[in-house]
Amino acid sequence: MSTKTLSRMLPLALVVAFFTAHGTAFSQVVPAAYQGEFPFAIGAAASNFDVDWNKARLEGFTIWGQWRPRPTGALAGIGLDAEVRNLEYGRPNNVPVNLKETTGAGGPMLTIRAFHNFEPYGKFLIGLGSIDFRGPSPYYTHDTRNVYAPGGGFQYRVHHHLWVRADYEYQFWPQLFGPKTLDPQGFTLGFNYDFKPVWH
Repeated sequence: MSTKTLSRMLPLALVVAFFTAHGTAFSQVVPAAYQGEFPFAIGAAASNFDVDWNKARLEGFTIWGQWRPRPTGALAGIGLDAEVRNLEYGRPNNVPVNLKETTGAGGPMLTIRAFHNFEPYGKFLIGLGSIDFRGPSPYYTHDTRNVYAPGGGFQYRVHHHLWVRADYEYQFWPQLFGPKTLDPQGFTLGFNYDFKPVWH
C-alpha cells in the first residue's frame, strides 16, 4: 500500500483505535453494576470477495467498530459502522501475484430491533479503496478510488456480549481504468463483541 493511501486511511484507523481503547478503559473503571453499558462493539472476521478483476475471488480479513447508541422513537436502531478490509489471499493461478484490494469505509447502519438475540441490519459505507494489479504498463500497478458500499446482514448473540456477524457488501469504485466502475462484492463472517449487548 502506498504512503499516500496509508496517510488517507490513518484517520479511520485512529478513530477505531480510540473507541476500542475508550471502551476497554470504560469497562475497567466503572462499577460492576454498570459494566457493559458503553454503546460500542468491535469485531473481526474472514472475508471472501469477487474482486471484479479477471473473475478472481480473494480471501482476507475485516475489522470493524460499531457505535450503537440505541435511541428510542424515530431514531431507534440508528448507528454508525466503520470497517477496514484487506483482500490478498487465495489468489487463483490466472491472476497477478500482486493483486490486492484494501478498503477503509464508514457510514450509517440501521439495526432492526424486533428480536432479542437476532439483529438484521443494513448499512451504507463511504470510504477509500486501494488496489494493486498488473496491466499493460509496468509503471501503472496501483490506484485508489472513493468507494461506496451498501450492504447488510445479521448478528446473532451466542453468549451475552459475543455475537456472530454475517455480512454481505456490494462496492462501487467509480471510473477506475477510465469509465469503468469496479464492483467487488462478497461475504464476511466473524465475531462481534458488544459492550452493551441488550436493547434497553
